[in-house]
Formats: sequence, C-alpha cells, structure tokens
Amino acid sequence: MSAPSSDTARVRRGEELDLDALYEALRPVLGDVQLEVEQFPGGHSNLTYLVKAGAGDSAAEYVLRRAPLGPVAPKAHDMVREFHLLEKIHPVFPEAPRPVFLCEDAAVLGAPFFLMERRSGVIIRTSMPPEYADLPNAPRQASEALVDTLARLHAVNLVSSGLSNSGKPEGFNRRQVEGWAGRWQRAETHPSVHSKQVVDWLLSNVPAESAHTIVHNDFKLDNLMLASDDPSKVVALLDWEMTAIGDPLVDLGLTMAYWTQRGFPEHQRTLVGEPAAAQGFLTRAEFLERYAEQTGRDLSNLRWYEVLGVFKLAVILQQIYARYHAGQTTDERFALLGEQAQALIEEGARQIGEGA
Repeated sequence: MSAPSSDTARVRRGEELDLDALYEALRPVLGDVQLEVEQFPGGHSNLTYLVKAGAGDSAAEYVLRRAPLGPVAPKAHDMVREFHLLEKIHPVFPEAPRPVFLCEDAAVLGAPFFLMERRSGVIIRTSMPPEYADLPNAPRQASEALVDTLARLHAVNLVSSGLSNSGKPEGFNRRQVEGWAGRWQRAETHPSVHSKQVVDWLLSNVPAESAHTIVHNDFKLDNLMLASDDPSKVVALLDWEMTAIGDPLVDLGLTMAYWTQRGFPEHQRTLVGEPAAAQGFLTRAEFLERYAEQTGRDLSNLRWYEVLGVFKLAVILQQIYARYHAGQTTDERFALLGEQAQALIEEGARQIGEGA
C-alpha cells in the first residue's frame, strides 16, 4: 500500500475493510481495477474511508461511508437514507457531494455503505491549519463562509428540489425533543440530575416551526470543507446523515452550541469559533447578526433552539461514550466524551435558569 494522503491515515486496527468483498461489490460500477483503502481519521461517529480505484496518478478517488462498529442506536447511522438524501440535495445544493454507489447488503462489509465523490480541501477542526498560516483574515473568512452556507442551505426550494416529500415538517420541533430525549435515556451511563429538567423545559416551551427548510442537523465548522488556498471558498458540506425537513432554527441552535462551546470543560475547548474570537473568528453576536441579515428570520426565541442544540450535542457525545463504556469500542478518543456530555447537560440547565 502506498503512503497515505495528507488528510488520511492507515486504517485503524479493528476497522479494516474486507477488500476482496469490496472489490466484488464495486466491480460492476468501477470496473476491473485494483483498490487501495485509507481512512479519514477525524470524526467520532461513522467510519469514513478513501477508496482509490486504479493505479498511480490515474487512480480515481471516492469516499466510502459506513456505520461504526458494534451496536448502534435505533435509526442512527442510516447510510441508505443518507445516500438517497444526497441524490436529491446534490443537484440543488452543489456543496453536497455527489453520491455514486449504494450497497444495502450488510454481508459485504458488515453494514450498508455508500460511495460518493471525493472532494479535496481543508477542514478546520481544533485550530487553524498550516495552509492558512499566511492568511491573517482566514478565521473571519471561514466564519463568514460557515454562516453563508447555512443561509444558502435554508434557502433551497423544497418543491423544485423534490424534497418536499422527504419528511414531515409539521410537529418537527416536538418530535426533535421527544426523539433526542429517548436517545439520552437509552444511552445514559450515569444518572444526571439536570437531564429531566432540560427535557421537561423543552417540552413545555415547544415553539411552532419558524419555517420549513432543509435541516442539516449537524451543521458545524468541521463538517465544512474549504479551499486550501481560499478560506472563503466552500468546497463541500459533509455528513448529511441526520438531515431532515423542519425548522431551520434547529440547525442554528446546534451550530451555536458548537460555535460558542459553552459548557465544555475549559481544557477541552478548541481554538476555533467564539473561544478564538481574538484571532478573528466571529463572535456569537456577529454570527447571528449575519445569519439574520441574510435570511430575514426572527431570532428572538433562539434560546429554546440553543438549549435544544446543547442537549442534542450532549446526546450525540453520550451515545458514543456509551459504546466505549460498554466495551463495544476501545477507541481512547471516546474516554472523555461522557464528561463532556454531563457538562453540556448542566449548561442547558444553566441557560434555562438564565431566562427564568
């Protein structure tokens, strides 16, 4: 196997793919070509691989996505659903990668998987990448690209895109609370005195949907790929697994949870978003002002959506930690996620108290 690309690594032990089975599954689509597989090491959820089909510089590159190993939460990590969503979204929102091939037969790789086009660029995760070292305005440009992409996504016409029948937007906000509350209960490893308070408050204050749009449902900076020489240019928006049709402010509330990182233990905060506003990243207020200007949406009730966003992020981290706690994965990156989830639940309770 050749040396990994700059943004990939050798496949982690225990997460290898059956290359013979993969070759047989892909041969009708890609032809009789040799395959090489590397792994994208970022992320804590689905397993994502780089598949090189062919030899040398002429090899075509694709991204393969499948669910994580071991038991997963019901309806989570649905690669079949994500593939079909991308089929509809890509033509009307080019930042969404083009899907190429879907395999629903779990016997091939242990779970359904799909192949999509590979796009190349820079992803900002915990700090500014070296590609932007000589670009002093990069933090602001990346910030604005994030806001602008969210606004464009929420402007996609559901009817002309064929997405109007892809969900049930009425009652979306209540179903969000009920669904995520159920996931928390199933994944809880340590009792939380604040979780019931947060859920009860969310259910007692559910607002009517502000609008019905595409909701990415995991919209954050490290799901955005930017051009390596231009942090204002968006190459791709990734990870469409939880996408739905519903209230766009649900997206904004979760984005704010990632962007402000309130509730994260201080030593676990990243050097991006509002914690790095001194470097030029947009503050929370600047982020919201830019979004409101572009969409014309009323953000006066955003606190409900932010508390929901904090709670959803807590559940996502807790679900991953629960697999680690149960020994279903040994990835040491997951060891601190339970602490983060508890801190976020406490942050949700604090935000509720602020507005009491």
